[in-house]
Amino acid sequence: MGAGTMAGMGLGTYADADAATASNGLYDIEKFGTVSFLHMTDCHAQLKPIYFREPSVNLGVGAMRGNLPHLVGEHLLKTSNIRPNTAQAHALTYLNFEKAARRYGKVGGFAHLATLVKRMKASRPGALLLDGGDTWQGSGTSLWTNGQDMVEACKLLGVDIMTGHWEFTYGMERVKEIIDKDFAGKIDFVAQNVKTNDFGDPVFKPYVIREINGVPCAIIGQAFPYTPIANPRYMVADWAFGIQDENMQSMVTEARGKGAQVVVVLSHNGMDVDLKMASRVTGIDAILGGHTHDGMPVATIVSNSAGKTIVTNAGSNSKFLGVLDFEIKDQKVSDFRYKLLPVFANMLPADQEMDALITRVRAPYEAKLAEKLAITEGTLYRRGNFNGSGDQLLLDAMMQVQGADIAFSPGFRWGTSLLPGQAITREWLMDMTATTYSYATVSEMSGTAIKTILEDVCDNLFNPDPYYQQGGDMVRVGGLQYSCNPLASMGKRIDNMRLQGKPIEADKTYKVAGWAPVSEDAKSGGNKMIWEVAEQWLKASGGRVAARKPNVPTLTGALPNPGVAI
Repeated sequence: MGAGTMAGMGLGTYADADAATASNGLYDIEKFGTVSFLHMTDCHAQLKPIYFREPSVNLGVGAMRGNLPHLVGEHLLKTSNIRPNTAQAHALTYLNFEKAARRYGKVGGFAHLATLVKRMKASRPGALLLDGGDTWQGSGTSLWTNGQDMVEACKLLGVDIMTGHWEFTYGMERVKEIIDKDFAGKIDFVAQNVKTNDFGDPVFKPYVIREINGVPCAIIGQAFPYTPIANPRYMVADWAFGIQDENMQSMVTEARGKGAQVVVVLSHNGMDVDLKMASRVTGIDAILGGHTHDGMPVATIVSNSAGKTIVTNAGSNSKFLGVLDFEIKDQKVSDFRYKLLPVFANMLPADQEMDALITRVRAPYEAKLAEKLAITEGTLYRRGNFNGSGDQLLLDAMMQVQGADIAFSPGFRWGTSLLPGQAITREWLMDMTATTYSYATVSEMSGTAIKTILEDVCDNLFNPDPYYQQGGDMVRVGGLQYSCNPLASMGKRIDNMRLQGKPIEADKTYKVAGWAPVSEDAKSGGNKMIWEVAEQWLKASGGRVAARKPNVPTLTGALPNPGVAI
């Protein structure tokens, strides 16, 4: 596999084109080889086109410093050989976000994605569409329909195989119901690393073998390994997850033994974990990854003891479609081409059949979704290692409505963006908060407990060993100021915690608001949902919400870093 195969998005001549020209040429990707895979991941139930601001902080530590995916802004563009101020640059970075968003319009939307999928499948007969998970969660309609809106959309989109993460937060029974009824004979759900707690039996198919143009191809599933930790354990009480390199190796060997000439892992590990797995498990041709929402315009090639493995990640919010083409010689992969195609709603016409489905499934909820709660005067976004203005809005709401000194908001990477002057609707609020356990809580915490929480989450993000990372961002903090050294050891990264200028005292208790607790007790605590708290605050705002400045820690280590915009 040559270095020349690490091509980017292939927009070329059309990078600065108007919509009419772009629609004729932007997505004309020359077919290569015999076997093709289309890859989407982490759409988070976004059926309609949206705005989404990419992060300006995506710190890499240890061996990951300065390497993909931990590059932002100009550093990402330079590494990927992409010109600034182009459609590609807007799709991949935060640069000039407001101006570029107004120029190029919204991204994603299943009707526009469907058009692109059909176009790619027409040019690549036999291509399989792989869904990396985090598909059934992330919107008001997905929550209110118990994921059914996304199930119907994915069937129509032509998804062939998927794995999961947030899907599991609907509970074991619901997941099995969808797989056994809706997916039967249509979509394979694969996950080699999910076993029963009692006897260690596989819960799902570990892999499937599909022929593409006469070539047997194995697709092995890797569900999010930390589901029972990052999300409530009670929702998957009977199932065990984890990183299981030994079992993954045995699945690869088994699939090869059954004649597979191509082995692809459909992963929801997060890209750092995928890169390490690729260095440890042999015989994998490519890992098509998700979870960390990294839109990677080039593939990373990882060497291991027996060869090389391609690792990619296809972003989030139905904003991208990855296209991986393989050339096969002597019954094995000899070369590849990889493209990451941005889904610009203005450049891809809506597929009529998918558009009709979206209209139908949303119809009962449209009035509720469209209700205007306020107007934002600043850009609202979530993605970034430490905070975003959208989460700052939730933090401010919790502290004021619940009378708390401090507020925590989870470091979730899903959630859509709004431009200045746009309406904050109930739909956007649900895009930021819709989970099956979004209870808003208030508790008394000691200074010691607060520091412990911050240290634990910080280690999940900045542990130099990717296998100890969980792929989210830092818990967002309101009211409290602190410093952070990502390069320090566990328990020593958080320092100088202050509240209104005064040091946090270890033995003193503070009133702390939060939401999305993983404890089962929160279900019966009579707690409001976070969107109820935020809606109360928004409706009391007088119709307009001032731009929110994210409260972020003072970084005392790791700088300068190409994963931080300065």
